Amino acid sequence: MADLEQLNANDHAGLRLGDPPGRRPHFVQIVAAEFATAAAACPIFLTKNAETGQFYAGAMFGFEPGENLLDATEGGARLFQPLDLERQGFFIGPEGEVLVDPGHPRFSTGRGAALFESDGQPSQSARRIQQALGRLQAGVRDTDAFIQALLAHKLVEPIDIDLSFDDGRSLSLGGLYTVSLDSLGELDDAAVLEFFRSGRLQLAYAMAGSLKQLSRLAALRNDRLAA
Repeated sequence: MADLEQLNANDHAGLRLGDPPGRRPHFVQIVAAEFATAAAACPIFLTKNAETGQFYAGAMFGFEPGENLLDATEGGARLFQPLDLERQGFFIGPEGEVLVDPGHPRFSTGRGAALFESDGQPSQSARRIQQALGRLQAGVRDTDAFIQALLAHKLVEPIDIDLSFDDGRSLSLGGLYTVSLDSLGELDDAAVLEFFRSGRLQLAYAMAGSLKQLSRLAALRNDRLAA
């Protein structure tokens, strides 16, 4: 378990912040505020937490663990950086304080961006992390409410994905869910108005529209195989 400390200038002035180490994971939890940006770069799905069975939203960067196809494309990596990766090494405490794991591999005492200025004030990098944590905390609540609304109106449907690649390999992806456009189109006027005014209609269409990014990811995988 991480050894967390409350972030402060006295103890952490020497910490330097680098990029999250290694490749980004192939599937990353995201929040509703990220849907529009994510949908322009990668598919968005719902899946279930293995421990709780509760749905959460995630962005897909690859088709299996250890594969991140957007890291191979400069544009894709620049288009979307999930908040959950941006805040790696940092957490929100029970009273809203920022906690840090000094042992996280993204930190060093040599190269990287300082977390505090010489006068002890948070640096621009630290303020960016604080903003990411705040957006993530608020976003989890908003996203849970969105998912509950989808479930209440029976708008969630499973999606099975079968892919074939140029090397002859096939992959079948299960445990993923999306928005049913058919069911969405059958909502009564009151429900449509409620979804529209709450912003959930736009989120639903962003998730459904992001499925077109599957073919882009598959093409990137084939390009990597041919390289």
